[in-house]
Amino acid sequence: MGEHITLDEGRARRQSLHRAGKRLVFTNGHFDLLHVGHLDYLEKARALGDALFVGVNSDASTRRLKGVGRPIIPAGERARLLAALAPVSAVFIFEDDTADEPIAALQPDIYVKGGDYALSTDASAARKPLPEAPTVEQYGGKIIFIEYLPEHSTSDLIARIKALP
Repeated sequence: MGEHITLDEGRARRQSLHRAGKRLVFTNGHFDLLHVGHLDYLEKARALGDALFVGVNSDASTRRLKGVGRPIIPAGERARLLAALAPVSAVFIFEDDTADEPIAALQPDIYVKGGDYALSTDASAARKPLPEAPTVEQYGGKIIFIEYLPEHSTSDLIARIKALP
């Protein structure tokens, strides 16, 4: 079980992991309405290294990126739920719309994102360019994309709830 920490605490833990020769995996997202698709993604991410840190978009960031009515679950509660999951080592909330600042601070060995993203050279109509790619490339980190479980997204879940009679 992980902990809800600050980015500064994450930086200190990263240094300890590095000294011990352990690999840090980092991912980030909104994680609004936690579901099995999130768990599958986090399990796959954790399997890539020795520790998994998760950055959670703040409520303001989620509103800016997802629109009116989001987030459904406040950031503190989303962070607490994520920290309780076995694959997660630590969770923190960040305010920006991209994870560039936490990535630059932590310099994870592996940065993981979902299959809806791609490197800008590989982006298509179905995949968004990964805005954090230059930050990861700058320090020599590795980027890995993990495919989502089909029909297991928060947007799908919200649509199903709205369609209930």
